[in-house]
Amino acid sequence: MDPYIGKLLDNRYEILELIGSGGMARVYKARCHRLNRLVAIKILRDELASDAEFRRRFHDESQAVAMLSHPNIVAVYDVSRSSEFEYIVMELIDGITLKQYMQKKGNKLNWREALHFITQITKALGHAHSRGIIHRDIKPHNIMVLRDGSVKVADFGIARVSSGGHSTLTQEALGSVHYISPEQARGSHIDARSDLYSAGVVLYEMITGRLPFEGDNAVSVAIQHINSIPLSPRELDSTIPEALEAITMRAMAPNPDDRYPSADFMLADLEEFRKNPNINFDYSPAEPLPMEPDGDRTQVMPAASSLSRRERDRERDRYREDDYDYDERPAASPWPIVAAIAVILAFVAGIFFFLYQILMNPATQTPEQITVPTLTGKLYEAVQDDEKLLNGFTVTISGDPRVNDAEEGTILEQTPAAGEKVDETGAISVVVSAGPQVIIMPPVENRGWRDVMLELKDMGLMVPAPQYEPSDEVEKDNVIRASYPEGFTLSPGDEVLLTVSSGKDEQEFRMPLVEGLTLENALSTIKTYNLEPGNIDEKVYSDDVEEGRIITQYPEFNAMVTEGTKVNLQVSMGPDPSTLPPEEPDEVHLTIPVPLPATGEIVTVRATLDGVEVYNQDYDTAMEAAAEIPLTGTGTKHLVVYINDSIAKQETIVFTHESSSSGQTPET
Repeated sequence: MDPYIGKLLDNRYEILELIGSGGMARVYKARCHRLNRLVAIKILRDELASDAEFRRRFHDESQAVAMLSHPNIVAVYDVSRSSEFEYIVMELIDGITLKQYMQKKGNKLNWREALHFITQITKALGHAHSRGIIHRDIKPHNIMVLRDGSVKVADFGIARVSSGGHSTLTQEALGSVHYISPEQARGSHIDARSDLYSAGVVLYEMITGRLPFEGDNAVSVAIQHINSIPLSPRELDSTIPEALEAITMRAMAPNPDDRYPSADFMLADLEEFRKNPNINFDYSPAEPLPMEPDGDRTQVMPAASSLSRRERDRERDRYREDDYDYDERPAASPWPIVAAIAVILAFVAGIFFFLYQILMNPATQTPEQITVPTLTGKLYEAVQDDEKLLNGFTVTISGDPRVNDAEEGTILEQTPAAGEKVDETGAISVVVSAGPQVIIMPPVENRGWRDVMLELKDMGLMVPAPQYEPSDEVEKDNVIRASYPEGFTLSPGDEVLLTVSSGKDEQEFRMPLVEGLTLENALSTIKTYNLEPGNIDEKVYSDDVEEGRIITQYPEFNAMVTEGTKVNLQVSMGPDPSTLPPEEPDEVHLTIPVPLPATGEIVTVRATLDGVEVYNQDYDTAMEAAAEIPLTGTGTKHLVVYINDSIAKQETIVFTHESSSSGQTPET
């Protein structure tokens, strides 16, 4: 028995049932008695809760995550820290994981559906990153798909706590290692771009139906993330738009500097692609990252940049084929090989000498190049006045400001890119933020609340379950009012509470008692109170209630009802015949005459029924000619009459009321 089920946490959260279990925590369905709502509660496993430092970090991170508020992020309501254990209270999601959804769809999604999901995931990441929260475990298993098609990213911040220090990649980690960034696999420093890599893997899996890298164990998969570039999506499915392929591969670039600098940049490309699926982003896949130098680590050199991706694949396959055929080749003389190596070495030496002459010749040396400064993330006005930062460069705004969560005037993009080497200073073209999106509250009064809810959600607002109150003016299920008036300025993710009409405020009264009445009288009473007969069940046995009378009523006696309420009744059929004891038949009295011998002596007359003596009497034959034997019984009996122990008469007697009333001996 789970020790937490039935427990009341902090005198508020009643644990109802276990709904999930992982390596770090268990998740329970619970009821918040203070707000009367169902919630999900994540409780640390006992073996982790015993570590004070782990509990502290878990608590600190959880509090930070609780500050996130976004329609695509599972809301955290409460964080508790007691002497016994740690737990997080979250919203209870009615849905399935993206992984389960993909499995139901055959693992591969239509690219439009994938775009719908990845856009929401990217929005969630952008919100979290803007508040300094890195997820570190983005995968379909941590993304919930709701019934309305929206998604919510779960477990924000938890992965950050659990990934402290260096961990060994084992088979148990295989579920997550398919989605980790190369820098995570290497144990290097990570930032928000690591989440974008994982999001790229999720997008890759959605549109291709397969993971970019597979392996027998976690280590082999991690190494592929570091050293390999996967097949492009269009090599697996040519119907995938080129622009969506470019977005996917840029998000999955092995080098973080080649990825999107932020979720906002990736979201901007997704929006541009949504508007124009034929757009060309002109993105070329980068090379995989080389392994970091280490005395004990084998160095992996990148492939020649002059080779295309498809050429590298052909080269890789050719080498593999050569390896497979190596043992089958016949032995040959080594001298041709030695000679060939000598020629190659001489050729390489000549190249190095030629390059040395060029590089050392002052006439051929290029002037020192200038590094383009990093302007993204800074305010345009502040950059204009920072001569030290600009170092001779000028800044110009390109295009219209873009709606973004960043502060108005924040530089979102720059051309040339930060860190790029140029021969001379010049103008840096930048795209700036117009500030967060502004939403104007639309009119909602006296409109159907479901239509209003869908409209507000489409605008990016959060709409919880409505509150109801009676109204004589507003039709039932229409909106009476909202928590913000028409024309009010809101931001994406703001919560709007709707108050909905439950109809006219009808007068309540207590339900009268009709139990025990006949059905006719009960229906008359119901009519008198302006109630309506509901379901009437007349086929109910009762040992306690007389046939034809009411056994039960619903609503119950004294319950609060209004006019027009339907009343359901159960009518008694009396006791169940199958449960009654069988009736005992009535005994029948008969008289059987038996002639006596005319001996003048005294004789003894005895009679038995089925061997049981029922009569014994002495007779004086000088005085009586016959004996009258009285019999009492039921059914059929065998009669034997003895005179002085000799059988005088034997027959089968049938005891019936007819034979008894006739006063005659029944037939034998």
